[in-house]
Formats: sequence, structure tokens, C-alpha cells
Amino acid sequence: MGIFAAVQMTSGPDVAANLATAEPLIARAAQSGAAVVLLPENFNFIGRRDIDKREVAEALGHGPTQDFLAQTAQRHGITLIGGTQPLRSDAQDGRVTNTTLVYDPRGTCVARYDKIHLFDVDVPGKPGENYRESSHVAPGQQVVTVDTPVGRVGLSVCYDMRFPELYRRLMVAGAEILVMPAAFTVPTGRAHWETLLRARAIENLSYVFAAAQSGVHPNGRETYGDTIAIDPWGRVLRRLPRGSGVVCADVDLNALRRVRAEFPALSNRVLDA
Repeated sequence: MGIFAAVQMTSGPDVAANLATAEPLIARAAQSGAAVVLLPENFNFIGRRDIDKREVAEALGHGPTQDFLAQTAQRHGITLIGGTQPLRSDAQDGRVTNTTLVYDPRGTCVARYDKIHLFDVDVPGKPGENYRESSHVAPGQQVVTVDTPVGRVGLSVCYDMRFPELYRRLMVAGAEILVMPAAFTVPTGRAHWETLLRARAIENLSYVFAAAQSGVHPNGRETYGDTIAIDPWGRVLRRLPRGSGVVCADVDLNALRRVRAEFPALSNRVLDA
């Protein structure tokens, strides 16, 4: 048993300001007893232009955001899952990665996940609202899990949640908790957010924590919010529909294992991931 927390915020183009916003929310989660805290996608930077992320991308190892994550995890004695941030990549065309870094309570980076599925979409019903994440982001290739004080976490990001085969591979790797830091659009959020998240929890008999961006950003785009915690039976435990704040919920691995034993859908699976 342990407490897992997910943070909701509204990030903008000032990295220092975003980190200053995140810090008290992380502190609130730690004060509530959370052993693991999840930040949203792009928590440290949402630029006025998509290309701006290239300018703030850090090299892996050190930089304002990475140092903040390491120091904050150590100060509060928590495992801190850093939503996503842009990191420099080896791509010849200068694209960055959209990367989740995980820091343990000693402030050591213990896992890295680069977002695999990139959001290249024209939003239905919203003429002119289009996204081409791949223009400035190089996709990841590796499926990643990491052990934390409350269980083994399978890492994923936002648009990944539409690709269930990724989560089957995370199950093979032993995931018990699925995290989905996100910056979901409002139209797709209204239509699909809760349905997709509950489906991923139900089909994988896993906890799901989704930390969201919420509200109107300086670039004029609006994100859906609704940071949420879901149990392995698909029940919503806690949620924060709008605004900034923290969602905390208990993770009970004994209950998870009991559900998986009593309803053995994972072991009944026939097709490979």
C-alpha cells in the first residue's frame, strides 16, 4: 500500500515560472504522504510556437529542469516522474525528444522514456486546429518500466494511450501501474479521455494515473485537464476536472494481485503483444 499523486497545472513559455508553479504542488503531494508524484506532459514548457521547444531542450544529465527534478525528489524523499520535457536528440534535423525522466528519493535519474506515438492530427470539428508533433520531436523506440516504492510503473505519454499494444508490452514487463502524463486537446478530451483511460485500466487490470495540463495557455491553445486516478477494475478513485492541484490515491498491490487472480484476463491472453 502506498500513495500515488498526480499534478495538474497550466504551463507556459517560461521554464523558471513553470518550475516555480510545480514545486508547491509537488510539496503538497509529498505532505499528503505520496511516495510517488507524477507531473503532466510538457510541465516545464509550452511555447508560443511548436519550434520553441528546440531552444529550451536540455542535454541529458543536467539543466534547469533536470536539476530541479533531482533536487525536488531528494528534498521531499519521493520518486518524482517528470511528466515530459524536451531533450536534445541525435536526430540530424535538430528534432528533440519528448521525454519522461524518473528520479528516485536520492535524486538519481533511474529511468527515461521517450514518447513513442507522436500527435500528428487535424482535430475533427475544429478547422485550423492541427498538430504535427513529429515536425520538432523524434519518436522513441523503447518500452520502459521502472520500480517505485508503490509498485512497478509502466511509462507512457498522452497520445500513447490510443495504442493498446504498447500497454500489453508493458504488462509483459511486469507493470502494475500505468502513467499517462498528458496535454490533451479539449475536443478529444470531451470525447475520449475517460473512456480511453478506464479501458487501459480494465483491459490490463492495472492502476492508471493521468496527470494533465488544464486551461488556456499563452499560445492560445486550451488543454482538457481532468487529472484522474483509476483502479484495476476501472473505477475512478479521484479526479480534478479543471485548474491547478493534486490528485492522490492509494495503490494496493495486494488488491491488484487478487483482482488479477480472480479475473485472469491477462493470463488467458492468446495472441502475443
